[in-house]
Parts: sequence; structure tokens; C-alpha cells
Amino acid sequence: MRLITLLCLLIVSVGCEEITSDEIKIGIQPYADFPKSKTDTIAKIIHTFYGVETIILPNKLHHISTFTNEKSPRYRADKIIKLQKDELADSLDYIIGLTEKDISTSKKESGKIKEPIHKYQDWGIMGLAYCPGKSCVVSTFRIQHKNKAVHFMRLKKVTVHEFGHNLGLPHCPDKKCVMTDAVESVATIDNAQLSLCNNCESKLN
Repeated sequence: MRLITLLCLLIVSVGCEEITSDEIKIGIQPYADFPKSKTDTIAKIIHTFYGVETIILPNKLHHISTFTNEKSPRYRADKIIKLQKDELADSLDYIIGLTEKDISTSKKESGKIKEPIHKYQDWGIMGLAYCPGKSCVVSTFRIQHKNKAVHFMRLKKVTVHEFGHNLGLPHCPDKKCVMTDAVESVATIDNAQLSLCNNCESKLN
């Protein structure tokens, strides 16, 4: 089990008590009819991979404010993760949203929407996270595969990747590391391993 030591912020007191990964609680938020088997799989992999406590929340509908039909019926990932963060229960430290719906965001470079704008203004994605942050969301819409084992492995990798961003891990140049940038291709995810490279792992210790 990996131990993730987070430094607490000094507010009034002079001392700073360490918080270990055993005390970190992650809410797993399934949306709509997201299957229980997949929710359970994600709760388990996040628990074993990062050594944190996972708590499965009741399924809920996507908020209407996150819906967009700019290109096709989708849900804006940036709005989802902001709502999750704003509504995060005091008993939880992070939240991971899980959906079967297509999700999108505006892909940017140097603070501006990537060219061509019509392509990247509402860009379909597999997942999105604040880095660092408290909230992320993962969609199964773009990681489908006729082989159930391949599909579940993709789901695990994408979720471990997005939650890694929440913990402050950036994209990694090592193509075998789970934190590698997908570069708009699911094949990149298939090629990566469900593990952190030594450099990324050292950042969590």
C-alpha cells in the first residue's frame, strides 16, 4: 500500500499534523444508471492503487446545467467537476464522478482554445480532473471494447490517471506510465501499464 503524505495548511496553530492516506476518503459518484459492477471495480482499484478509503455514493442524475448539445448530446466535464467540488461533503476529501454519457470540454493551448476552434471548442474526452484538485470525472463512452476485460482495464487506467491529477501528478513522458498523456487516442491507454513510473511514484512518497 502506498502512503500519500499530505501537508495540512497552517491556519492558526503553529504545528502541522500529518494526514496519511489511510485517513483520506474518496467519494465514488456514479451518475444515472452507471453499472454497480463498474462502480465497485473503481472503488476497489482506487483503494488498492493509492491506499485510500473509498466510499460509494448513491447514483444520481447529471445536473441539467452540465448538458450541452453544441455538437451532440453531451455533458460538460468542466462543469461536472466544478459542481462536484462545490458540493463535496465535509466527510470526503475528494470525489470521482463516473458516467456512461459522453463528456466534453474546451481543449486549450497557452490559455486559448486550440485550433481549429470548431473542433476543440467542445471536445469529447474520456476524463477530466483538476491538477491538483478535489474532483474528477471519467466516462466510459469513448473507451468501449467488445472484450469486457479490455474495457474494464481502460476504465481502471483512466480513473487512476485522472485521480493522479487530483493528487498533483502532471502528464508523464514515459509512455508506459499510467500518467502518460493519451494524446487524443485510446491506443495510448492500451499501451500504458496500470502502474506509475518511478519518477511519478516518488512524487507521492
